[in-house]
Amino acid sequence: MTLRMYAERKKINLVSVEVQLSHVRLHAKDCEDCETRRGMLDEIRSEIHLAGELDETQRKRLLEIATRCPVHRTLSSEIKIRTTEV
Repeated sequence: MTLRMYAERKKINLVSVEVQLSHVRLHAKDCEDCETRRGMLDEIRSEIHLAGELDETQRKRLLEIATRCPVHRTLSSEIKIRTTEV
């Protein structure tokens, strides 16, 4: 949704967007670019397919915008889950 709104505002010929996510658990020590060095980590891998007559600059910018969407920002921030009985 974020990409579609950005493309429309900038008049970019984005025909469709397809996103595939996968989830893996890995040892922190095996992750070269992770801050955490102990225990296990959750890694979400995102593959984005952009369809339309887009030049390389537009594709690069759209991928940058994808990392700014609310869902991406929530998942990449520190998350606390507080459970209460109601």
